[in-house]
Amino acid sequence: MRASRLVQLLLLLQANGGATAAELARELEVSVRTVYRDVEALSSAGVPVYSEPGRGGGVRLIDGYRTRLTGLTSDEADAVLLAGLPGAAADLGLGTVLATAQLKMLAALPPELRGRATRIAERVHIDMPGWFHRPDETPTLATVADALWHDRRLAIGYRRHDKTVERTLDPLGLVMKAGTWYLIARDRSDIRSYRVSRIATAVPTGESFTRPADFDLAAHWQESADEFARSILRVSAQCRISADHLNLLRLMNDPAAVRQALTSIGAPDADGWVDITVPGESYEILAHALLPIGEYIEVLDPPELRTAMAGTAAAMYARYHPSA
Repeated sequence: MRASRLVQLLLLLQANGGATAAELARELEVSVRTVYRDVEALSSAGVPVYSEPGRGGGVRLIDGYRTRLTGLTSDEADAVLLAGLPGAAADLGLGTVLATAQLKMLAALPPELRGRATRIAERVHIDMPGWFHRPDETPTLATVADALWHDRRLAIGYRRHDKTVERTLDPLGLVMKAGTWYLIARDRSDIRSYRVSRIATAVPTGESFTRPADFDLAAHWQESADEFARSILRVSAQCRISADHLNLLRLMNDPAAVRQALTSIGAPDADGWVDITVPGESYEILAHALLPIGEYIEVLDPPELRTAMAGTAAAMYARYHPSA
C-alpha cells in the first residue's frame, strides 16, 4: 500500500510541478505528517525531492527530473476507459487504479499538453444519475466485476419480489443506466439482465467459461432497452394536438412513447392541428402525461380516457373557482 502511495506522490509532484504538504495530504487521503514521512522515504531512495518552508513553499522535485514510472499496467489501461466516470470506477474497485493511471498519463505529457488536460478536468464533470436519485446499495458489485474481468462463472442469489432464486451465470458485461448497475449474463443459453442491487449473494464457482466471440454489449443493451420500452407501452390514445406544441409531448411522456407517437402524425388541418396516436403504460399514466399539455391537446379516444381528462380538468376548475 505504501509503495503504491509513494509512486502516486512522485507522479503528483512530476505532473503538478510541486504542491504544499496539505494539498498532497488531501489528494492522497493521508495526514500531513505521513506526507513528510513519504517525502523522506523518496529522498532516501535517491529521488531529488525537497521541501521549502514558508509562504509559497511546498514539496518539489528538482527541475528537469523525470521518473520512468509512467508506463501503464494492464489494470490501469483498463481503468482509463472509465476516466470520465470516477464514481463508476470506484464502484468497480478501480478508483485507486484509475487515479494512478491518470497521474501516469499526465506525467508522460509535455507541459503544454499537461496544462490543457488538467484544464479540461477542472471544467468538465460527468454526473450520471438523475436528480433525487438514491444510489442502489450494491455490496456484491466488486465480486461480480472480478468474475467479469476473469471470465469466471458465478453462483448468485437474486431477489425477486418476496423470494430469492438461485442462478449460475456467465457474466458478460456490466451496464450503468442512470446511476443503476445491471449485470448482463448468460443463464444456460439465454442472455438476461440482472439489477445488481438485487443480487443478494455472489460466489465464484471456480469454473471458467468461454465468452461468446460475437457478443456486443452495447448492441445487446440497446436492443434490450428498445424491447423493454415497447413492451411497457400497452395502451394508446387517439388525440389532436397543436402542431406548434408537439414538443410539449416530451414534458411527461417516456422518450420511447414520444418517438413512437411522432411516427403517427397526420397532415395539419386548417387550424394547424394534427392527429396523433400516443402510447403509454396505462390510461391512468397517459392522463397524467397529457394533462400538462393543457389547451393544446384533445383526447378523442378511448372514451374512458377522455372522461378522466375532463373530470380532472373540471375538478381543477372547481378548486380555483369555488364560487362558480
